Amino acid sequence: MELALNQPAPLLKRLSWFDWLFAAIVAAGALFALSQYADYMDIYEKAILLAVIPSLAVAGWFWKPFRPLFLVVGAISLFAISQYSGNLARMEEAFFLRFLISSQAAIMWMCALFGFATLTYWAGLLARSDFTLKTGSALTWSAVAMGWIGLMVRWYESYLIGADVGHIPVSNLYEVFVLFSLITAMMYLYYEARCQTRQLGAFVLLVISAAVGFILWYTFDRGAHEIQPLVPALKSWWMKIHVPANFVGYGGFSIAAMLGVAYLLAGRGILASRLPKLEVIDDMMYKSIAIGFGFFTIATILGAMWAAEAWGGYWSWDPKETWALIVWLNYAAWLHIRLVKGLRGPLLAWWAVVGLFVTSFAFIGVNMFLSGLHSYGTL
Repeated sequence: MELALNQPAPLLKRLSWFDWLFAAIVAAGALFALSQYADYMDIYEKAILLAVIPSLAVAGWFWKPFRPLFLVVGAISLFAISQYSGNLARMEEAFFLRFLISSQAAIMWMCALFGFATLTYWAGLLARSDFTLKTGSALTWSAVAMGWIGLMVRWYESYLIGADVGHIPVSNLYEVFVLFSLITAMMYLYYEARCQTRQLGAFVLLVISAAVGFILWYTFDRGAHEIQPLVPALKSWWMKIHVPANFVGYGGFSIAAMLGVAYLLAGRGILASRLPKLEVIDDMMYKSIAIGFGFFTIATILGAMWAAEAWGGYWSWDPKETWALIVWLNYAAWLHIRLVKGLRGPLLAWWAVVGLFVTSFAFIGVNMFLSGLHSYGTL
């Protein structure tokens, strides 16, 4: 009887009126988007949009900070869209669009805020300052908000260029590096709040800052921020679920690698007094890889189904597919060694760090050095 009394109440009985209000706002937003843009969507895309409603609602129920992020991004994105008045030229005329919330302005603010957040996390870690670490978290949240606003507005801007050009902004290296930065930051912020480990932000933000560096180079050296029409093979609803799932995997693997670096340094006595216990870092590293592996598995299955539709076969040993399999096998072995053999310690930390290089080659190295069916995002 005592055990039964200590069990938490069912989820639906634990929800407050604000939880239900948030779900209603999510549903209203999705239905509004459906009413406005249904003509541009096929039946599968409409199904994806409707499936997003319970997904986002549940995310807000389980992770409370997600709710203000969603509301802020939604409100500012709608305000930005209203400023265009259906004319892309307004980007250079309206003050808020030009300096703050056009897609490119917002993404540049995201880059700056991530850079400041990285420096602030390191300052807080070295100075043992809780206030400075909290500031790093606030800057990271602000960067995430600006990045999502940038992607939402970019989505709208693509349709202002032309109905045949419009697409979800996850189609080229510029867009997916922005997506990678946002997903990785959000995954870290979740673990940060859950495990009370702001000190590790100094390490995780380094990999995000590296992505930001690529975004800036790709923007100013190659002009990659310009919205381009999709190649025919990417004009598929599969892209809307395959790519985000992939980058949850990449984000989880990247976080684990940076936690691996922290683990190895702390294990050698470097910053050990400033970092969480090795057991905490190890547990976060495991959870990051487990979540990343799950989503990467889903993405690989979705990719095979997309390939069957586009090219007539589930698997063709294309370089991208081959390296995706290598990444999958690498982390499957990592999880097997930890869960079945019970191994812990520096070996798995080194493995996680090396895994980031394997994943990076699968992500971008294949596009740089190999050619195949997936050669869409060249440098």
